Order: sequence, then structure tokens, then C-alpha cells
Amino acid sequence: MLMLSIMATIIFIITIVVMMLATLLSKKTLLDREKCSPFECGFDPMNSSRLPFALRFFLIAIIFLIFDVEIALLLPMVMIIKTSNLMNWTMTSFFFIFILLIGLYHEWNQGALEWNN
Repeated sequence: MLMLSIMATIIFIITIVVMMLATLLSKKTLLDREKCSPFECGFDPMNSSRLPFALRFFLIAIIFLIFDVEIALLLPMVMIIKTSNLMNWTMTSFFFIFILLIGLYHEWNQGALEWNN
């Protein structure tokens, strides 16, 4: 057991040393002007490459992901109805759906689901 821990420590130290050497010996420069500028088919950029991003789309995507994950957690509950206690399954399912509905109501009440300004 002692030999195994010594070997693991040696391998870990060798890995760290190799990673540090690779970082020091790499030919990359951190502040290369050509690599930091946006590329537009070989021409100088006319405008800024950063475009304004509508926060509304980001919010809708996050809401979709949250409810999508919750639905993905809810779907296997149908498969376990035969192997579980019916009362426990019913209480768990209703509680989970109740939490989903509370979240949906909160998002609707806050106006996050409205598309107009």
C-alpha cells in the first residue's frame, strides 16, 4: 500500500513538472496583436465585433432549461409507478408538479414570459 502511494505521488509530481515545462516552453505569446483582433476575411474590421445581446432571449433560454430539466426528472416517475407504493408515488408526483406550477406562476407574474416591452 505504501509503494502504491509513493508511485502515485511520483506520477503526480512528474505530471505537474511536465505541465509547467510545457507552459514555459510554449511559443505562444499572450499579447499577440494579430490574434487579439477580430478576423474578417483578411480585411481590417469595420465595426466592433461585440454586438449587443438581448437579455430577454437569455432569460427565456434559462427558463426553458430549468423547466426542461424538471420535466426530464418527472418522466421517469411514470416508469416506477408499478414498483413503488402508490400513495408515496402520488404524493411525490403532486408535490413535484406543484413546485413546477409555482415556478411557472412566478415567472408569469414577474413578466418573464411576456414578449412585448
